[in-house]
Amino acid sequence: MVISAKLVKELRDKTGAGMMNCKKALETCNGDIEKAIDHLRSTGIAKAEKKSGREAKEGAIYSYIHPGSKLGVLVKVNCETDFVANTEEFKSFLKDIAMQIAAMNPKAIKREDIDSKVIDREKAVYKEQIILSGKPEHIADKIIVGKMEKFYKENSLLEQAFIKDSDINIETYLKETISKLGENISIAKFARFQLSE
Repeated sequence: MVISAKLVKELRDKTGAGMMNCKKALETCNGDIEKAIDHLRSTGIAKAEKKSGREAKEGAIYSYIHPGSKLGVLVKVNCETDFVANTEEFKSFLKDIAMQIAAMNPKAIKREDIDSKVIDREKAVYKEQIILSGKPEHIADKIIVGKMEKFYKENSLLEQAFIKDSDINIETYLKETISKLGENISIAKFARFQLSE
C-alpha cells in the first residue's frame, strides 16, 4: 500500500512523532490513522522505557499561579539537554504537570515517596470504617489493600489520571513525552501552595 505524504503529515500533526516513524506506523497499520496512533503510542512507550535509565541533569522550573492568586505550584522537571528544555513540547509538558498538581493535589510523585505516617493513618482509618460497618476483622486486610490502591491512584502524581485525558495516567503521559522528545525526562520535585479558603 502506498502511503501519501498528506496522510503522514496528518499523523505527525496528531502525534508529534517523526515523519519516518509516522510513515512506518501507517505502513504497519495499512493506512488506518487511528490504529497508527495506537501503534505509535505503544512503541513509543517501549522506547521511553529504554531511555529512563539515562541521566537527566538539565530541565526547567515552572511556576503556575491559578487565577485569583490563592493557589500556586512550583515544579522542577529534568531532561538530558537544554535544547529539549527550550522546546515548546517540553514547556507544554511543564505547564500540564503544574496544572495537574494544582487541580489534583498529589501528596508525592511516586507512591513510595508518600510519608509512611500518612499511609499508616489511612490504613487505620480504613480498618476502623470496615469494622464499624460490621464486616469481620479477618477480611478487613483484603479490603484495605483495595482501598490503598485507590488512595495511591489519587495521591501519587504518576498514578493520577491525567486531567486533560482521563484515559491515561501521568506516568503514561510522561513516557509519551519522552518518546516524542527522544530524551529521558523526570519529574524531580514539586511544591503546591494554597491560601486557606
